[in-house]
Amino acid sequence: MHVRAVAVTTTALLGVALTAPLSHARAGEAGDDGPTVVAHRGASGYAPENTLAAVDRAAELGIRWVENDVQRTRDGELVVLHDESLARTTDVEEVFPDRSPWKVKDFTAAEIARLDAGSWFGSEYAGARVPTLEQYVHRVEHNHQKLLLELKSPGLYPGIEQQTLKVLANEGWLDRRHVAGRLVVQSFDADSIRTVHDLKPAVKTGFLGTPAVSELPAYAEFADQINPSYGSLSMSYVSAVHAFTGPHGRPLEVLTWTVNDADTARRVAGYDVDGIITNKPDVVRDAVD
Repeated sequence: MHVRAVAVTTTALLGVALTAPLSHARAGEAGDDGPTVVAHRGASGYAPENTLAAVDRAAELGIRWVENDVQRTRDGELVVLHDESLARTTDVEEVFPDRSPWKVKDFTAAEIARLDAGSWFGSEYAGARVPTLEQYVHRVEHNHQKLLLELKSPGLYPGIEQQTLKVLANEGWLDRRHVAGRLVVQSFDADSIRTVHDLKPAVKTGFLGTPAVSELPAYAEFADQINPSYGSLSMSYVSAVHAFTGPHGRPLEVLTWTVNDADTARRVAGYDVDGIITNKPDVVRDAVD
């Protein structure tokens, strides 16, 4: 995740639907005290980020919430990858040496499907692929997990909000059961999150960043969560966010990122955050239990 400054304007709601809050939970499940644990790009401390292997590793650890990043290929396919460039997490420089700077948006889905997205992390993951969004949600569904979906750099991909919602709908992820407790869409781009809310008001949304308290009323019109980096957090800020009511009639939630050690996990849990996003979800879970 990387912070991006955005301007916020208030927009009218197109409708309101009741959804369940993100319950404090051990291992990402509702019903226990402590913040929800979210596996960042899957269990990316133990498997190559944003791959199906990372989703499975989170499931093996008992983690129910996974986070991912969605971008779009040159021919319009949605794929799960964090960086705008394919270079860091695939072998694209070897397969396509003359295509620098290897931007996702400059490659077709078929070309990206040829790439090895696992060997950079470890030889045991050689041959792992960059999943499409359809493949990713299939695996999350198969594992009975829940999804925090980030729209990555939406300014590069006009209309990606509507396209993402269409894929989610086609895969059965916009029914009452999923939107009530298994799906959140987030972004650093406030306009993008506002668009998601306007297109599908039932879907929970989150803004990545730390808006000033004076700006929170505007965000509360279209965002259910304010999700800052842990370094920007304080107990007073979390309390201020919780004081506002989001578009679904519930207090705004706070999920913080990216916390990978026990001491920091305990500290931010003490701020009463609703969730902790982490590459090492087992470490954080054990710390906040």
